[in-house]
This record gives sequence, C-alpha cells and structure tokens, in this order.
Amino acid sequence: MSQTLRNIQKSRQGVQSNVVPFPAMLEQFKGEIARALPKHLSPDRMVRIALTAFRMNPKLAQTDPRSVFAAVIQSSQLGLEVGLMGEAHLVPFGNQCQLIPGYQGLMKLARNSGIVQDIYGHEVRINDKFDIVLGLNRTLMHEPLKKNGFPASDEERGVIVGFYAVAVFKDGTRTFHALSKEQIEQVRDNSRGYQMAKKYGKESPWDTHFVPMGLKTVIRRLCNLLPKSPELAMALALDEVTERGENQNIGITEAIEGSWAPIIDEETGEIIQPTTESGDKGSKSDKAESPKGVEPHATGKLLQDTLAIIGRTATTDELDEVYVRAEGSFEGTELEQVLRAYRSRKSALANPSSSANDIFGEDGK
Repeated sequence: MSQTLRNIQKSRQGVQSNVVPFPAMLEQFKGEIARALPKHLSPDRMVRIALTAFRMNPKLAQTDPRSVFAAVIQSSQLGLEVGLMGEAHLVPFGNQCQLIPGYQGLMKLARNSGIVQDIYGHEVRINDKFDIVLGLNRTLMHEPLKKNGFPASDEERGVIVGFYAVAVFKDGTRTFHALSKEQIEQVRDNSRGYQMAKKYGKESPWDTHFVPMGLKTVIRRLCNLLPKSPELAMALALDEVTERGENQNIGITEAIEGSWAPIIDEETGEIIQPTTESGDKGSKSDKAESPKGVEPHATGKLLQDTLAIIGRTATTDELDEVYVRAEGSFEGTELEQVLRAYRSRKSALANPSSSANDIFGEDGK
C-alpha cells in the first residue's frame, strides 16, 4: 500500500498525518484505483471532471478531501459525471462532501437499466393546456401555449402550476407521475436542506433553480415507481439520505467496492448509520460466515438463502438474474442488505484480482 493510502487510513482514524489535498489525492491515486473504475470511464477523464467540479465550488476546499474523493469514486461507480453535465453534484455538508444525483443523472440511469426506452419531464404553466385522467385508462395531455406554431416564452405561458414526468418502456407502454406546484412546495418545505437554509438565512437550490428542482422531484417520484437497476436504486438512496438531512458517510473502501447502501429503520423511517468498534464505516463483519457487505443481523430463511445464492454466483449475468428475481421479494432493510451483497459480489466478479483490499491492504478494512 502506498504512503498516500497509509496517510488517508490514519486520518480516517483521527490521526492527522500528512493529509493529502484533494487534487493531489486524485493524481496520486490515479494509477492505483484505475482497476476499480468502470471500464467506460478512464482515470484521466475522471480526474479532469472531478477537478473541474471541485474548482467550481470553493467551499469544497473546506471539506475533508477524503469525502470528496469518495464521492467522486461513488459517482464513477454509478456511471455519472459530476459537474456541468448535471448528472451529479459535489455539495458541501458541514466538513463533508455529499454526492447528490441530478435529474439528468436519474434519467440516464433509468435509460441505462435496459427497461426504460425514454424518460422526460416538463413544467406546466397556467396558460398551457393540461389535462390528466386517472383510473383504468390513464392519460396525460400537455399542450404548451404556442406563438406562430412554436412554444411561447415562459413569460407568456405564465406562472408554473405543476410538473410531470413520463417513462416509455421498451415495449412502447408508458407511465407517468404528476405533481401540482403546491405538492412540489410541500416536498421542498419538508426538505431538511431547505429548512436549514431558511433557518440561517441562506439561499438554497430551491430559491435559485426552482424549475430543475421541481423536475427532479417529479422524476425522482417516477423513478421510485419504475423497475430499478442497482445503480438507479443506489442513486435514489443517496438522494434520500440527503433529503433527510443526514450525512451520507461514504467510506473510501465502500466507494471503490461499490458496496455503499443506507439501512432504513422500518419502524422509524430513519437512516441507520452502521459502525464498527473502530468507528470505520464499511468494515467487514467479524463473523467469517457472513458474506462481505451483508449485515450480520440479517434474519429470515428466504433472505439468508438469497444472500448465500448471491455469494455463490459465478458470472455477472447469473448475478444480475438472481438480483432481478430477488428484488420483488424484499423491502426496507432486507432489500438494502440484498443490494449490498449484490454490489459487493459484482465488484468481486468484475475485478477478481483488484478488490479494495488489494489497494488498501488490511488497513483498508
């Protein structure tokens, strides 16, 4: 393990020993993490887009560089580019960096699932023609106000009254979700990020980018109703943690393995932050019989059998098939455990000789 990685592991445990700045961290890690990145994304490209996003927000320099690095790797694992493309954003949260998927990123992941052919959303303004019918034969009609055959300006179309999103499946069928402006504002008002911004007299994205935030809200609601790939499920989970005002706590090891997933308390609905005796999130269980990435308190014969089958899969195709069959059988905490096991096994199958432990050694546990 390189000295840079040793320094990072020491600082994760509270020993501030030559903590490496984020730009230098990216350069020094480029060769060592190349094997852990998705094949479609080269280390050079990852470094460029990450540095651009980092420099566009000066406040990121005040956060822990390890959290920025982990967020970048997590974004790469999802196949989302941070920054100008709007697929994902690096956002300061106290002294930590959060990875927040944008609505463009959610749509990209939905399309990449292989189930959704297209997905899109629009705002509806008061002078537009809009109608929605629910029930057995659902329909949605939106005709923006026109001028000379083209959509009129936003000023002519009037104030926003709502948003909707549509998904088109491979077989040509469609589904949609619509929210009024009042419903969107209710979601906004319940957001911890928005509440804290108002409390301290600061601007939030809801104040400066209401239309993109409204679109993201309705697209996120639609995505929650769609069959989800593990990547889309992960992005939605990251966004949910942020909406709750919780720290994502993405560990570097988890980011490289692609094994991060929150655990939701089914009774309280709160995010449970798993920790170990050393306080390092994402450590392996002390029980040898527990599959890597699986919570030791997993209960239920069906769950245990499913986790065991995931651990025995020999190819990614076989693994994907097991996950798709299992997804509909679990919910809440159990589904999160299945997702953890899936991503951990997928990482091991894709990189049999380059797991996170190869990079971090025993200190990286």
